[in-house]
Order: sequence, then C-alpha cells, then structure tokens
Amino acid sequence: MTNKQRQKLEDHELLMQFIEDDWLVDPLEKIAYPPVALSFGEKLIKSKVKDELVPIPIGTFGNLSVVTAPPKTKKTFFISLLSSAFLSTQNVYVGKIKGHRGNGHLIHFDTEQGHWHCQKVFKRVYDMDSKINKNIYHTFGLRAISHNSRLEFIEYYLSKKINSPSLVIIDGIADLVSDVNSLEESNAVVQKLMEWSANFNCHIINVIHQNFGSTKLGTGHLGSFLEKKAETVISLEANTVNKDWVTVKCGRSRGYAFETFSFEVNDIGIPCVVDVIYDPLN
Repeated sequence: MTNKQRQKLEDHELLMQFIEDDWLVDPLEKIAYPPVALSFGEKLIKSKVKDELVPIPIGTFGNLSVVTAPPKTKKTFFISLLSSAFLSTQNVYVGKIKGHRGNGHLIHFDTEQGHWHCQKVFKRVYDMDSKINKNIYHTFGLRAISHNSRLEFIEYYLSKKINSPSLVIIDGIADLVSDVNSLEESNAVVQKLMEWSANFNCHIINVIHQNFGSTKLGTGHLGSFLEKKAETVISLEANTVNKDWVTVKCGRSRGYAFETFSFEVNDIGIPCVVDVIYDPLN
C-alpha cells in the first residue's frame, strides 16, 4: 500500500468515526420536544409524568419545510406572513402563527424576481410592523447570477456572515439547479439543504411551484427529493368559498399537523389570517 492510499484510508476512517460520534442516536435517551421555529396553534400532550401544552410546528430548527403553490395563489404574501410572525412580537395580521426566534436572524433569498419586485416583497414585512429590527432581517435577490453562484453565495452568507441564522427562506429553490430532472443535481442540492439545517441549527423554508390540478410538487426529481426529506409540506390553494382568500393546508408533517386556515390580502396590500377553517369543500 502506498503512502497516498494509506492516507486516504486513514482519512476515511476518521470521517466514519466522526459520523459515528456525532450522529449516534440513543433510543433510551430522554429527548425534549423539538425546538420550534414557527408554529400554528397548540396541542396538549398527555404522558405518565405530566401533561404538556406544546406549539404545533410549522417548522422546527434543524429541519426543512416546503411551501408549494400553483401560480396566482399569493405565495409571496404567505411568505411575508411567516416572515413577519417570526420577526415581530406585536403582529396583528398573523392570527395563530407564532415565531420562536430567540436571538436568531431571518435570511430571505429570492431567486425569481428582479430588484424592484424583491424590494416590494421584503418591505412588506416592515409595513406589517415598522418596529422590526433591520439588523436581524437579511434580504437578497439572486435572479441575475448563475445557479452555481446562488448555491455558493447562500453557503458563504450562512457560514461567514451570520452568527445565528434561525430561519432561512429560499423562494425559488428550483433555481439552485440547472435541471430539476437531474437526479445528481437534485440530490446534491437537497443534501446541501439538510447539511445547512443541521450545521447551523436553522429551519429552511423552500418555495416551489405546483402544477394546476395536481397535489404533487411540480418540479421533477428536485420536488420529489424535497417532499421526501421535508419535515412539513405546506400547500396553498384558491379558497372555494371566497375567491379573495387562499387556503393553507398541512399536506404532510412528521409531527402534529397544524389546522387548515385561510388568509386574504387587505385593501392596502397586507396579508391577514382570516380564520382557522374556512373551506368546507376541501
């Protein structure tokens, strides 16, 4: 065996030992309720020791979620609702959506829109609460750069610029690959998302398009991989009772599913949660 081969074997063994030490799961260890980044409502959990009232997660730290919506279902307004709930402590628009920010930051990457439209979306959060601390809200429009540069910049910013990136939003996750039907590219991006969420203990919300008339994520292999790895899949639909409302459903959750609710956009362009359940036909 050459020195190069020996070194390669030693490096591989060190890597395997690192994985064993860091990712071993003890089934008998007492594990607390997962730390929640965003929630909607509460649930009473009964146990032998004591009952506990816990928030129902939209997403927990260290995990991924997916927001999927067909065109014209106000997905950027919904993202503004989540962003405002996470950043604000006095929000009158978000209903039972609650942020659990602690000392963390929110980093919002938009890959689809030009500068003017991005700025309009990002500013909406301040329109909902002008007292939000600007130092904890980081916003980027990455439309003009290549998919490889987008991926590299996101990793650079999370690792070098932010001490505590609690919530990360990627609006246009499909723009981090050149081909959403590429198994290799799609798997690599989803693996990177899981790596970031674990290493930075943040929650990553990925926004992805959905085809009309379909309940599946409409972006090839990338959508399939994301759906399998996401903690929560959140779907937006046009409300069948009121055409001005959008219904928000928990399509799938690894934990407790939050209740279906609806939101509307008011006369001055602010999204508002209107009630818990408003669509009996769905």
